[in-house]
Amino acid sequence: MSSAVISKKKGLSEQSAGRRKSRFQERIIFNVLSLFGMLSILTTAGIIGVLIFEAWAFFMEVPLLSFLFDTEWTPLFEEQHFGILPLLLGTLLTTVIAMAVSLPFGILSAVFLSEYAPDRARRIIKPILEILAGIPTVVYGYFALMFVTPVLQNIIPSLQAFNALSPGIVMGIMILPMMASLSEDAMYAVPRSLKDAAAALGSSKYQIALKVIIPSAFSGITAAGILAVSRAIGETMIVAIAAGQQAQFTLNPLVPVQTMTAYIVQVSLGDTPAGTLEHKTIFAVGMMLFLSTLLLNVISHYLRKRFREAYE
Repeated sequence: MSSAVISKKKGLSEQSAGRRKSRFQERIIFNVLSLFGMLSILTTAGIIGVLIFEAWAFFMEVPLLSFLFDTEWTPLFEEQHFGILPLLLGTLLTTVIAMAVSLPFGILSAVFLSEYAPDRARRIIKPILEILAGIPTVVYGYFALMFVTPVLQNIIPSLQAFNALSPGIVMGIMILPMMASLSEDAMYAVPRSLKDAAAALGSSKYQIALKVIIPSAFSGITAAGILAVSRAIGETMIVAIAAGQQAQFTLNPLVPVQTMTAYIVQVSLGDTPAGTLEHKTIFAVGMMLFLSTLLLNVISHYLRKRFREAYE
C-alpha cells in the first residue's frame, strides 16, 4: 500500500475521531444546560407547590369569600378578620403613585436618550441612570422616611409620619431606570428609515418622537411599564419602612397603609408561631401576590405579541 493511501486513511481517521470528540462535548454541554433549565423549572414548581399546599390549609379554616371581600385585615388581633382588601388597596395605592412618577419621567428620559442626546452623552447618561437600580432598597426606604416625608409634611401638613405617598414617590424613583432603559431600548430599535421618512416629510424631532417613535415602540414601552408595575407590587423594604404597618381600607395616600409584601415581612420576623392560622396567612397573601404578578406577566406577553411591529 502506497504511503499516500496510508496518509489519507490516517487523516480520515483523525477527522472521524475529532467529530466524535466534538459530538461528545456537545452532548455534555447540552446535558449541563438542560440540567440547569430543569433546575429552574423544578424550583418554580416547588415554590408554587408550597404556596398551594399552605394556602389550601389556610382556606380550610377561612372561607374564600371572607378572604376576598371582607374589608378588615386583623389576623394578629384578638378579634380576627381575614379580608385581603386592605392589603390589596395599600399595594394598589403605592403602585399607582410609583407609576405616576416612573411612567412619564421614564418615557421622557427614553425619548431624550433615543432622539435628542448625542451618542457620547447617551453612553454617559444611561449608565449613570442605571446606577439608581443598584442602590439597596433599604436605603430607599430610609430616604423616604427620613427625607421625603419631612419635606412633604412642610407642603402637606396633614401628612402623617407613615403614609403611602412618600414610599410611592421613592418607589417610582427606584423603578425609573428600568422604565427608562427598557423603553429607550425599544425606541432605539425603531428602524432609521422610518425616522428619515418622517423627517423628509418635514416633521420636527418632536413630531417624529410623538407620532413615529413612540407608536412604533409601543409594544416595548407597554412591556416595560407592566414589568415596572410588577416590580412595584413586589417591592418590600421601602413600604415596610416608610408606609407603616396598618392595614386600612382606604385610598387616602396621607395615612399609614400596609402592602402585601410588608405584611409578609411583619409575620416572618418570628413573633408568630409556625403552624398557626396566623402564620398560614402569609402563604395566602403570598399566593395572591404570585397570582397578581403572574397576571401582569401574561398581560405583558399578550400586549407584546399583539402590538409588536415587524420590520423587514
